[in-house]
Parts: sequence; structure tokens; C-alpha cells
Amino acid sequence: MSDDHIAAPLEADHEVERVEKARKRTLGNVRLRHHETNEIILIPTPSNDPNDPLNWAQWYKYYIATVICIAMMMCNFLAAGPTIAIVTTTMDFFPGANPATNPGYFGASVAKVAYFFTTTALLQGIGNFFWVPVANKFGRRPTYVLSYLIYTACAIWLCFDHSYNGFLAGRIIMGFGAGAAETIAPITVADVFFLHERGTVMALYTSFLSVGVAFGIIISGLITINHDWRVIYEVAAALVGFVLLLAFFSFPETAFIRDTPQSSDDEYAAPPDPVAGEKADEVANSTDVERASRRPVPKKESYLESLKIFHRTLTDESFLKLVLRPLGLICLPPVLWAALVESVTIGFLVAVTSNVDVAFEAAYGFQSWQVALCFVAALIGSIIGIPAGGHLGDKVADWFTKRNGGIRDPEMRLPAMIPCLITTPLALILYGVGIEHSLHWICPTIGLGLLNFSIVQGTNICLVYVIDAYRPVAGEITMAVMGFKSLFGFLLSFYTNTWVAESGYQNAYGVMAAIAAIVILMWVPLYVWGKKIRHVTWQWPVISYIHWSDDREVGE
Repeated sequence: MSDDHIAAPLEADHEVERVEKARKRTLGNVRLRHHETNEIILIPTPSNDPNDPLNWAQWYKYYIATVICIAMMMCNFLAAGPTIAIVTTTMDFFPGANPATNPGYFGASVAKVAYFFTTTALLQGIGNFFWVPVANKFGRRPTYVLSYLIYTACAIWLCFDHSYNGFLAGRIIMGFGAGAAETIAPITVADVFFLHERGTVMALYTSFLSVGVAFGIIISGLITINHDWRVIYEVAAALVGFVLLLAFFSFPETAFIRDTPQSSDDEYAAPPDPVAGEKADEVANSTDVERASRRPVPKKESYLESLKIFHRTLTDESFLKLVLRPLGLICLPPVLWAALVESVTIGFLVAVTSNVDVAFEAAYGFQSWQVALCFVAALIGSIIGIPAGGHLGDKVADWFTKRNGGIRDPEMRLPAMIPCLITTPLALILYGVGIEHSLHWICPTIGLGLLNFSIVQGTNICLVYVIDAYRPVAGEITMAVMGFKSLFGFLLSFYTNTWVAESGYQNAYGVMAAIAAIVILMWVPLYVWGKKIRHVTWQWPVISYIHWSDDREVGE
């Protein structure tokens, strides 16, 4: 879209009735291109305030995105990385648990040590029922700083605790602090970037969600070559502490309260009265310019002022309503589908990493560091997935937007799910069959790469889709999706070893591949009937509680 031109700023609800005709406006249904010039219309409409994140320099926006990605990567670094040393960790906490001399006791002990990682994954999701309302009520900056303060403190704690119960408690609290960045990041992206820019930036976000796991496992595996497994936590504590310093000294508040559009925020309000002729264009444009010129230009916030942890309360809605809204949002079919896609990609990756050390050791006799190096394929898959999930999604959506006369519907992004539909089941089959039959180690390794590609490519498309559809509650949308994914991932990792022991790798991962294919294929009915589905489900009585008030409107 580099050759595209940007149209002059318009009011967010600017329309020309004779051009729009009688189209039904739904959430996410916006005019993204000018009806005459085909220029991109900036959504949301930037204000004249120099403190408006939409007005920040592009390089600074991408710096913010970089900090977000690093924070995202580190929240999974310590959550998943130490799983590569689960064997030595088990032998440390349970002396006598040796796979060679006492396999029965070792198996029972590994199951107990696995709680270190499954409970962390669970709290990463559940904890966001607290963090997302905090971010929506009090701001992004205090959420990042407080959550990473907890994360850093727990990482230091785990360096020194040698008791099983104390270590488990530290991992649980660490999961509560570490999960915030995972869910707050999409809200921050929507704060800073325009609608037509979000796909690529969100692809970076989802890639670092995947990269964090692979990077954590690779670094942890290399550390175990010459050092004790506890050194993993010492290195992680230093890295997490560095991210905390970045957040405190260089991450500003990105939430910005915009003027509420004059039109109702009811997505199904009746269309305005027709205004005939070209005079409608002139009146609308002159009104936009006059409104912008009448507003006084605020003073730009200084660097020291930006270091304030708390700036303002962002919404008058009750904290309880913000907490309960994600529970209602998950009932919306598009949101439930996005959560299921996250579950069959990220959740199945959790299943793989929960026993990958044991699997590769049994099939190929690999040591921990050798297993860790196999996750280089995961890094490569994640990198390839960035343009496939971001730029490709933007291009596909923009192509359909042009065909639709410049009107963008969220569903126009969904055909870009086709690569994920192919690679996800293929990845799980390659991994399961490769381990079951001890095929060349490159077979399950390619499976790891394709699965991480699918996470970046597919989950980015579906997450941007639901955020486009329900933008004013992007935080709760992400919370609903990520929270459900974390619960699914916890249950799956909890039962993976038992499932594999009873059915074998080929059958277990074959079933996972079939489930993944069915879930991802649901993009087709959503593409065809998605707009109608969103229209009907928004009227359900159970959904009425999640409707937001005017102060949650963002001008889209």
C-alpha cells in the first residue's frame, strides 16, 4: 500500500448519502477509501492535539511497537523456556527420580514439575481478567509498569527458592504478572496506528508471541550445556528487568480520549436523512475543517510529564462491568471462532512444548540443548509468518475494499486464512508421525516451524478481524480470546502426556490436526454470512450487558 495516497482528514462518521446509498452500518463497517479519489481515509480521525498518539512521528510509533514486541517475547521467555530442562529440574526437586533407575517415580515426579509451567500458562490468561480492566480504566502505562514489576520480582525470587511449594507459588504469581503484555499489546497497537496500518504491526505482535517461546527454549537449552538450570532464571531476571526499565523510562501512555462522534454509536441506528447533490460533499468537508480549526491546540507534554505512571481515568464504566464484559463477548460467534483458532494453534504448541524434551530424547536420544536448537525452525517459521499474516492480510482486505467501492468490512480479511488452513494440520501430522515412527529428526522439526508459522499467520488474521469488528472494546475482545486460549492450553498441556501415552503420538496429533482443520475452515461461513451474524448476535439479550457507553467510542 506504499503507493496509496492519504485523503484529507474527515470526521469519523463522514458519509455522502448519495454515494453510500442505503448500506447498513455495522461495527467495523467503515469507509476506508474516498469515494471519488480512492485515497485512504485515516481511521480513526487524528485530532489536532500533539499528544494524540496518532500524530506521533512514524519512527516513534514503530519504537513503541518494538517495545511492545520485546515485552511480548519476554512474557513467554520464562513461561516456556525452562521446559527444555524439565528432566534435570525434576531430578533436582525430587532426588532419586531418575529415568534410568526408577522410571515410575520419575514419571510421577515429572507430572508434578509440569505444574510449574501449566499453572503459569493458566495464570497468564486468567490474570488478564484483572489487567485488561485496569488498562481500559486507568491506562496502558501503569498496567505495563506494574505487571512487569511483579514479573521481575518473581523472576528474582525463583533464582533462590529451592522448595517445591515455594517455587510453584513463585511461578503462579509470575504468570499473573507476565500475561499482561500478551493482552494489552493489541490495544496499544490500536491506540497508535491507523486502521490500514494495523495488520502488519499486529503480525509483528503475534510473531513475537511465538518467537518468545522458541527464543526462550533455545537460550535455555544453550545455557544448560555448561550451567545449572537455575541460571536460566538468572538470565531471564536480567532480561525482564531490562524490559521493566524500558517500560518505565521510554513507554508513554498511549490511551487517548477522543471526541465522541455526533452520530449514535449504536451500530444499527437508522441511516441519516438523505442529502442530495454535490453540496453534501462541500458541507461535510467544510464542517470537518471548521470543527478542527475551532479547537485550541493543547501544549505538548514534556518528557518528565510523560513519566507519570497514572495520567487520567479513561472511562466512567464500572470496574465490575469491565471485568464481566469478556465473559459476554465470548458468546459472539466471531470472537468464539477467533478464540478457537488461537486454541488450536497456540494451544497445540503448548501441548508440543510440554513434552518436547521427553519426545525427542526418546525418539532420537537428543540432549536438552539439541532439542532446543530444533526450535530454530520455529523462529524461521515465525519470521516467514510476519508478512504472510500482516502484509498479505492488509493486501487481501484492501483488494476487497476497492472492489466494494472503498467500504471496508472486517470479513474482507478472512480469505487470508487459507495458508494457515493448510499449514496447521500439516504441522501437527509431521510432528506426530515423525516422533511416533522415529523418522529423521528434520520431520518433526519442520512441523515445529510450520506450527509457529501458523500461529503468526492465522492468529494475526483472526485477531485483527475481531478487533476491527469490535474496536471500542478491543481490550476485552483480546481478553476473551487470550483467556479462552490459556484455559484450553492449560487443559491440553495437563492431559497431553496421558493422551500420548494411551494413543501414541501419531493418533493424538492426528486428532489435533483434524480438530485444527475444522476450526480454521470456519472462516468460510464467517466470510459469507459474517456481517449478518454480527448484526443478529448483537441483539441477543445476553449480549446487552456488554454494550459500551459513549465514552468508550473511539471515532471509528
